[in-house]
Amino acid sequence: MYQTHFGLSELPFSLTPNTSLFHALPPHLEAIHTTLAALGMGEGIIQISGEVGTGKTLVCRMLINQLPEHFDLAFLPTPAANGHELRLALSRELNIQADGDNTTLTEHLHQALIERKGKGRSVVVLLDEAQALSDDALEVIRLLGNLETEQEKLLHVVLLGQPELDQRLEQYHMRQFRQRITFRASLRPLDLAETISYIEFRLNGAGCRQTLFELGQYREIWRASQGIPRLINQLCHKALIAACSNNSQLVGREEVLMAIKDTLGARQPKWTFPVLWGWH
Repeated sequence: MYQTHFGLSELPFSLTPNTSLFHALPPHLEAIHTTLAALGMGEGIIQISGEVGTGKTLVCRMLINQLPEHFDLAFLPTPAANGHELRLALSRELNIQADGDNTTLTEHLHQALIERKGKGRSVVVLLDEAQALSDDALEVIRLLGNLETEQEKLLHVVLLGQPELDQRLEQYHMRQFRQRITFRASLRPLDLAETISYIEFRLNGAGCRQTLFELGQYREIWRASQGIPRLINQLCHKALIAACSNNSQLVGREEVLMAIKDTLGARQPKWTFPVLWGWH
């Protein structure tokens, strides 16, 4: 493996979200700061949206790490199939009695939230893959978001999902839920400068002490990945494997091209000869 070949302390481009290699780039910082500020103001429902691979799960983990001490967390990584399952999952996460029908479950949740608020505690629910929630489950979130005292909300919900969630919320029958979302943040793709900074940060974090990519290779990785961090990781990982196989200490055009051709979802160049790469 190239880790030893390049003298790295760990693999810098693993697809598993690693908070120790989190690079504070503008789109991710904006999402985290917006969410924490909204929670600090006591807002009910907050939405973070982003295309596949833009870093929603990593942002979610950073939010978990940065939540203020007075927040109790309920993290639901798997979308509930219906409203009843959502109530059950939330009750279990908060160690609340999880039995009875929907009315009983809601009463138990309401009472537990009031008790926690009386002790100075607030509850935050992080819902990943929110685009896969059923309409029934979204309606339950809206109703739970209505639980409040005379001064503030009892439950705060953060939805993390793909752009398909926005499309669903634009439907007429979702207008009540849409109006409950008070703050939104979007994770956009990285530009060229951000892509270079992202790659170099991860390499440095993995103990790299030499130049592995030149500007031309950075540019082609950015074009092929279209600024999507997950694709950037895949391309860099495969390019480093190829360079190691060629016993090279520098990633060249040949290794980057091999990585691009081997990566599903990567934008393919229209031509690569003789010097400049051409793109559609």
